[in-house]
Amino acid sequence: MELTGKVVVISGATGGLGKVTAQAYGAQGAKIALVSSDQTKLNALVQELALPAGQALVQRADLRDRAAAQAALQAIADTLGPPQILIHLVGGWIGDTDLVETPPDALEAMLEQHVWTTWHLLQAALPLMSTTGWGRVLIVSSPIAVHPQAQNAAYAAAKAAQEALVLTLAQEHSAQGVTANVIQVRAIDIAHQREQGRPPKHADWTLPEEIVAAMLYLCSPEGGRVNGTRLPLFGRGW
Repeated sequence: MELTGKVVVISGATGGLGKVTAQAYGAQGAKIALVSSDQTKLNALVQELALPAGQALVQRADLRDRAAAQAALQAIADTLGPPQILIHLVGGWIGDTDLVETPPDALEAMLEQHVWTTWHLLQAALPLMSTTGWGRVLIVSSPIAVHPQAQNAAYAAAKAAQEALVLTLAQEHSAQGVTANVIQVRAIDIAHQREQGRPPKHADWTLPEEIVAAMLYLCSPEGGRVNGTRLPLFGRGW
């Protein structure tokens, strides 16, 4: 697959999955915009990637803020060109309490991290992306969004809302050549713990490399037929 010249925005880029994603798309020749709220981690990541000059851009932004998201996406477009692939990896988890015992600020935090960052990013990116006639929007979510579990009310509600935004987008922008899909995982196995036991531990966990392989497929010509779907990558154990 050839992605040379495609502009890829990776939000939450300084996390473990963000790094693997940036490495994979950079190796495909894409122009990478790395977005995070932590400038120090962004600087360290771009140095570690060691991509050719002009292939990577770091953009500090708190996507919970609408104006910051708008400014970040416009700066990316001005430097690299309009975004064509948007991979939104900002996230977090709050749980382990019953719904009636969950404080309101826990729900607020989950909505900020999962819903409002997605809302602001999509509203900033899609007008730019639609001008290119081709686009891919990807998020990583959890089966909890569809099948809520006990003591996960705030997280489940936020992930369900986030998925609804992306799946709605898939219907609204397909005529502009834009697809939008959700990759669902139970947990991201950054440390490859799944491979460290016999029988395998954490059988329902997903390696970051497996997630990125699915992303690359969805960004391929063949993957263009997939739109508005939830792709399960959580294997056995769910």
